[in-house]
Amino acid sequence: SGTVVHSLEPLPSSGPDFGGLGEEAEFVEVEPEAKQEILENKDVLVQHVHFDGLGRTKDDVIICEIGDVFKAKNLIEVMRKSHEAREKLLRLGIFRQVDVLIDTCQGDDALPNGLDVTFEVTELRRLTGSYNTMVGNNEGSMVLGLKLPNLLGRAEKVTFQFSYGTKETSYGLSFFKPRPGNFERNFSVNLYKVTGQFPWSSLRETDRGMSAEYSFPIWKTSHTVKWEGVWRELGCLSRTASFAVRKESGHSLKSSLSHAMVIDSRNSSILPRRGALLKVNQELAGYTGGDVSFIKEDFELQLNKQLIFDSVFSASFWGGMLVPIGDKPSSIADRFYLGGPTSVRGFSMHSIGPQSEGDYLGGEAYWAGGLHLYTPLPFRPGQGGFGELFRTHFFLNAGNLCNLNYGEGPKAHIRKLAECIRWSYGAGIVLRLGNIARLELNYCVPMGVQTGDRYVLGIIFHNHIPLSSNFILFWTWLISSVAFKLEDFKRIK
Repeated sequence: SGTVVHSLEPLPSSGPDFGGLGEEAEFVEVEPEAKQEILENKDVLVQHVHFDGLGRTKDDVIICEIGDVFKAKNLIEVMRKSHEAREKLLRLGIFRQVDVLIDTCQGDDALPNGLDVTFEVTELRRLTGSYNTMVGNNEGSMVLGLKLPNLLGRAEKVTFQFSYGTKETSYGLSFFKPRPGNFERNFSVNLYKVTGQFPWSSLRETDRGMSAEYSFPIWKTSHTVKWEGVWRELGCLSRTASFAVRKESGHSLKSSLSHAMVIDSRNSSILPRRGALLKVNQELAGYTGGDVSFIKEDFELQLNKQLIFDSVFSASFWGGMLVPIGDKPSSIADRFYLGGPTSVRGFSMHSIGPQSEGDYLGGEAYWAGGLHLYTPLPFRPGQGGFGELFRTHFFLNAGNLCNLNYGEGPKAHIRKLAECIRWSYGAGIVLRLGNIARLELNYCVPMGVQTGDRYVLGIIFHNHIPLSSNFILFWTWLISSVAFKLEDFKRIK
């Protein structure tokens, strides 16, 4: 949406509660306390709320979002609740712009303390398109999208998206419907086809499926209940694929029910300074059809604490377990994978754990954790400006991935997960790219390397961008560092 300017019309100098100030009237100086009294403590009543610019949007949707404005008792509350209502209207995704105007009430029914609130809105067009380039997991992709916002007038949305990437190609059609007055409660249906390449396993996977999910909040938690039915086709990515991967090739049909819970109190999803995150996921496959049956649980926990000297300490821990149901073993497409910048640094992407002839097969149980210390750059170059995007990073990572014999009991499982722990430590520099992504340049020392693990000792770019862009960002970082030093030299000189 466009930039929105809040306008507050000045109170008139004459009216029922304001004596006329003619040229001959005696000027009375109002003390600051009296002005504060007028703004904060004077009782007002919102008599009317007007909307300018509505077209296909239904009235009941709007009423649900602006109802709290009528509950305001003074001018400060009116301004605050009007701003909150504006944010709710923008969150619906059906308006390009929303402006708020507050004025004294006019007309025959106007009360001395009556106010009118006007929302000037600009609806989105019936059909919008987008073109984006995305980067992530060392992959680049081009994304084309078509969207029909506010399809039936109650914030419904139909979206078609096509993505073509270096490792994954997908297209999908989705329908999204929020509950009026409670946007966090929403329902969506998706149809999709995804073809992905997984070079660490010499595997190619094509998924054709549909899903239906319902999201809702409970207290401070967000929940999503989902059903998914997917026809999966697995094949070899190369002729040199191992026999274990070839054995997994073929078709399967998975029908599963899943539940996700999220508690997030962090101030930012990228380099947070405070707050905590907890994610818990459960998936049950096989009881609603299909030929794949298992129970899958995984979680993620993150804690962040701000320290002295503008430093931040972060601790994270995550893990999961997959239990096949019946005599059929788990599929390579359902197992967990470990290794890489998002789990255990210093190891190649998903290159830890069970493998066959150089192809990684994943595991049915894993755990990983990390301790991180983020500090400002030494001598604070570029302080208050571009230099604030950079942080010094010290880290310690550890984790393990394996298959369990579920007939042995919990103690045996813990012993196996505690064997052959991979861990790494190092230091580097982190660049924050807005609130979207981060770029890391680290020196990593992998430890506990086991036979078959792939690792890298030394300087590593930990990022979510294609390799061809590494050099550009490296030189950007290098030139910026030199610029900071020159700037400091000039100051000293």
